[in-house]
Amino acid sequence: MDIDIILKIAGIGILIAIVNQILKHCGKDELATFTTIAGVIIVFLLVLNMMSDLFYEIKNIFGLY
Repeated sequence: MDIDIILKIAGIGILIAIVNQILKHCGKDELATFTTIAGVIIVFLLVLNMMSDLFYEIKNIFGLY
């Protein structure tokens, strides 16, 4: 497992947390919620891409076409 994906997810999480706190402090609670949801979707897409690669590799290993 690459450490790069873990660092990407952690970086996205830290960035979203900082933006979320700034927006909440400014009174933009709705926008803070949307940025949190956007961060979750981005991380979900990264994990989904990794799972797709994993299933492709499993198919190649076992010769399933």
